[in-house]
Amino acid sequence: MDEHYFTPSPASEDRRFPLRVRLAGRDLELVSSASVFSGHGLDKATAVLLDRLDEITEPPPGARILDLGCGWGPIALTAALLRPDAEVWAVDVSERARQLTAENADGLGLENVRVVAPEEFPEDIALEAIWSNPPIRIGKQALHELLLTWTARLSPHGTAALVVGKNLGADPLARWLDQQLSAREVAKVASAKGFRVLEVGPAR
Repeated sequence: MDEHYFTPSPASEDRRFPLRVRLAGRDLELVSSASVFSGHGLDKATAVLLDRLDEITEPPPGARILDLGCGWGPIALTAALLRPDAEVWAVDVSERARQLTAENADGLGLENVRVVAPEEFPEDIALEAIWSNPPIRIGKQALHELLLTWTARLSPHGTAALVVGKNLGADPLARWLDQQLSAREVAKVASAKGFRVLEVGPAR
């Protein structure tokens, strides 16, 4: 398993470098590291999710939006840029990932991004949206526990959009989520380039 997936303090060298990337229709100058997931650019799955935000449920004004597994921050930064009214939470087990996301948010002047470790997330906060490229390769059991833990933090009207590769089990995961989250509808709302965007809907 790549250590960046579930290692709070990776042993690999933290080599920082400039990262030029386009998010929310803007060309940005950010910073990244080889020691975080897809450190050299926007990975294909995340790009599919961000390209299809108009096909998922739009969060309400003032929404709390969670980027689960933020890496260097592409989803959290996009959410904050598109929705300056939102309270964006970026969560990652990797200390380096959190540092990069915080540094990138600061560099863009985004004051609505809060970066925390999973255990630091306030217990009394209910989320209106989760946008995530979840860490599929951590293994089925760990992934299932992760998704159940965080979808339980959704408000009754909250939704979760997850991008998953078809070859990495998007369809079985959708069926499993639908079985586990019986109070919510799980649907495949978009498909592109070998990936599916799954959406966990509001409570019925």
